[in-house]
Amino acid sequence: MQVRKVNISGVNTYKLPVLKSARMKELFKKMQSGDEHARQELINGNLRLVLSVLQRFKNRGENLDDLFQVGCIGLMKAVDNFSLDHNVHFSTYAVPMIIGEIKRYLRDNNAVRVSRSLKMLAHKAQQSREELTRKLLREPTLKEIAADLDITPEEVVFAYQAINDPLSLHDPVFQDTTDPVFVMDLVSDQSSSAEIWVEDITLRQAMEILSERERRILESRFFEGRTQTEIANEIGISQAQVSRIEKSALRQVRHHLAEEGGSKSAGA
Repeated sequence: MQVRKVNISGVNTYKLPVLKSARMKELFKKMQSGDEHARQELINGNLRLVLSVLQRFKNRGENLDDLFQVGCIGLMKAVDNFSLDHNVHFSTYAVPMIIGEIKRYLRDNNAVRVSRSLKMLAHKAQQSREELTRKLLREPTLKEIAADLDITPEEVVFAYQAINDPLSLHDPVFQDTTDPVFVMDLVSDQSSSAEIWVEDITLRQAMEILSERERRILESRFFEGRTQTEIANEIGISQAQVSRIEKSALRQVRHHLAEEGGSKSAGA
């Protein structure tokens, strides 16, 4: 039988070990007692976490060997800082640290250098946004952030855009309990403005058939980019209820749009 072999940084990923939960707890206890072999086994036994994170960055044209090594640094930091008292799975703790390490590497090695002053402005804008949110008890507008910093709204947008990581067309935009919606699903051809204008009117008419709660949920989800959990917390129902209402509302909108399309075809 032929053995599958995929090497990244000299590591045969097909043969990477997987540690069971009980063994993980045992190794962390040994490591806290100074056992270096336990630490190494924990790192080797969780290299698959690094591989899973690499899937998010595979379409950026970066060298996977380099990203794997950087991800391993994040994994080692997670192993060294994790405690069983955190009462969470190690993967839940480690994955954000691995992602953060890779993002820092990509940001520091980006061919497009962002000036220090622009980074500082973006940081101030974020602080202003958080302070205004606490003060106003709502999300501040772009103009309110700009006024607070005594700059133009355009400067706020430019600062934010300068420090944002570029999006891949395959990055998910919405991914709760529903099927994921990717960036490429939201990219449209803007060449036919008349057609877009007609479609927009039709969609608004379809939204009018919904109840106020259904309309609010769809607007929050697909126009404001909020998660089902956030909406559930705001209106005081469960995330499962939000999911059911969302699916029902989408069915109604699709049915209305299909009927509109059929009537137009019949009258043509």
